[in-house]
Amino acid sequence: MTSSAIAVSGLRKAYGDKVVLDGIDLDVRAGSVFSLLGPNGAGKTTTVNVLTTLMKADGGTARVGGFDLAAEARSVRSIIGVTGQFAAVDDLLTGQENLQLMVDLKGASDRVVPELLERFDLVESAGKPAATYSGGMRRKLDLAMTLVGNPRIIFLDEPTTGLDPRSRRTMWTIVRELVADGATIFLTTQYLEEADQLADRIAVLDQGRLVAQGTPDELKRMVPGTHVRLRFTTGAELDTAARLFSGATRDDDALSLRIPSDGGTTSLRAVLDELDRNSVSAEGFSVHTPDLDDVFLALTGHTTEAAK
Repeated sequence: MTSSAIAVSGLRKAYGDKVVLDGIDLDVRAGSVFSLLGPNGAGKTTTVNVLTTLMKADGGTARVGGFDLAAEARSVRSIIGVTGQFAAVDDLLTGQENLQLMVDLKGASDRVVPELLERFDLVESAGKPAATYSGGMRRKLDLAMTLVGNPRIIFLDEPTTGLDPRSRRTMWTIVRELVADGATIFLTTQYLEEADQLADRIAVLDQGRLVAQGTPDELKRMVPGTHVRLRFTTGAELDTAARLFSGATRDDDALSLRIPSDGGTTSLRAVLDELDRNSVSAEGFSVHTPDLDDVFLALTGHTTEAAK
């Protein structure tokens, strides 16, 4: 596999007059987590369906694992795993039988079944029908089935939607372990925290168009709003500090002062030195930077919640 696990150029897809993907470009590095972030209807699932050969694009080119998506679809399918939005498990089969079915279909070794049951903490429930599994257990079983055959590129389409916080964090741990083992993860999500926690790079998709790409920190730096927040014990200290910093915003109820900053050590040191020169003592300070919700709002004009 080359350094690019997935390379996409000018990808287009439309249904009649409705353009779903409007010429998107992506480059996913091998051994990384790449997150496609966007609200419902942005085109995330369509992108996954095209890149996993489930749907043909109307235009553009793509290579997955070095194979041309259009000309070498069978080779692409041989190296990928896909976990869709909804768990693709057979409710009438037990967890172990679901895994065995995938082993038989892919011609993999039977030894992988107990290994995956152990890895995903499903040993105790292995003999129970999947219909009795909780949402988190079903998602874990679904991902375990995806890993049969040891795919090196794994597509996870909103894998934690509907899960409780504990199950979601369990899935995050599994994703990190997969990457540590050398896999490449293509993750779609509408959860900003999830992309921030997991992704090496993020692409923001809105109405079929990519509006930004970069690391989480790079995207956050695109939006102004980084500031130093000082807390004081008395109103007199707050008054004095407020006079020292032009452009600062005070909060009298919280006895705090918000000072615009780039968040770097030089600017932070300048603030503390100015307080020291004027014999003003702050009870505490913290540096605040924009989060991905701020980025999404700035890029698209709405938050992900409002866009759902």
